[in-house]
Amino acid sequence: MTWMLYGANGYTGRLVAKLAVERGEQPTLAGRSRERVAPLAAELDLPYRIFDLADGEATRAALSQVDTVAHCAGPFSATAVPMVEACVDARTNYLDVTGEIAVFEDVFAYHEDAADAGIVLLPGSGFDVVPTDCLAALLAAELPGARRLELALSISGGASPGTLKSVIASAGRGTFVRTAEGLRRIRSGHNVEVPFPSGTASAVPIPWGDLVTAHRSTGIEEIGTYVRMPKMPALAQDLGTALMKLPAAQQVATALVERFVSGPSEKVLQRSRSELWGRVTGADGETVSATLTGPGPYPMTADAVVRAVHRLESGIVRPGAHTPSSAFGADFVRELDGVQVSVAPSFL
Repeated sequence: MTWMLYGANGYTGRLVAKLAVERGEQPTLAGRSRERVAPLAAELDLPYRIFDLADGEATRAALSQVDTVAHCAGPFSATAVPMVEACVDARTNYLDVTGEIAVFEDVFAYHEDAADAGIVLLPGSGFDVVPTDCLAALLAAELPGARRLELALSISGGASPGTLKSVIASAGRGTFVRTAEGLRRIRSGHNVEVPFPSGTASAVPIPWGDLVTAHRSTGIEEIGTYVRMPKMPALAQDLGTALMKLPAAQQVATALVERFVSGPSEKVLQRSRSELWGRVTGADGETVSATLTGPGPYPMTADAVVRAVHRLESGIVRPGAHTPSSAFGADFVRELDGVQVSVAPSFL
């Protein structure tokens, strides 16, 4: 199987490229900046291609030479659709590492086109949202007919420039939960106590991709997603959301990220950790909970992407748009390095 890594010069792209080489893979590195992609290709002794997604003809020509593209060039709100459309035309499998709700909805809208083209579209093939999606699917299998799903994250290790830019871009939109009527915007100032493996801690709602992907994977209508964060007055959270709605504030924040943030060091990555907690609730109040522990988001992302590309080579995934668990099964997350999953028995 031949595959391409687009956005190889970004923080996450570099991690994926280096891990792929360690595992004997030889992806074609790609991006729009020769000055950034070519040195990495030389360092890893890999082929490379230079093209801009704004050039549809060049993009399709490049994709026609590979079976799969791993898309790591954000912000995905701007880059996902052009790449997906080119993949459909070139009949090339697509996967990305987005965590943006709107991007999942955009990619899933191409399900029929992908099925007709005989290809797989797999958004969220990194930390966003492999562990949470698989945990959701495992829980749903334990309690068929569950009405509500809750997922919470506790992560350490810092963030890359690309991640922070995506957070900035979405910060002004507020946060959401999923109800039977669909996505509903809620106030930010709502804390919950979550029993993470390392101990109970405060968490706040976030617009995590599982509000779309877990619903698609499990059919559960009521979903809440949370991230560990110290308690903060509701007014402070509301003011922060209001501030980030201002274009000027987003521009300043983005400029600061570009100037001062380079991403976690290798030492920090090695120490980074992730903890997840999930719970499903049935109509009669019965619940099942589960926890997951593993490496930090970036090492887990690189591992998941390389494994996902390899899985697509098998040809066993039916064409169309998928979540990680619908493509590879809920146990896919158990294959990732250093990941441990524990499912608690149900109770009333």
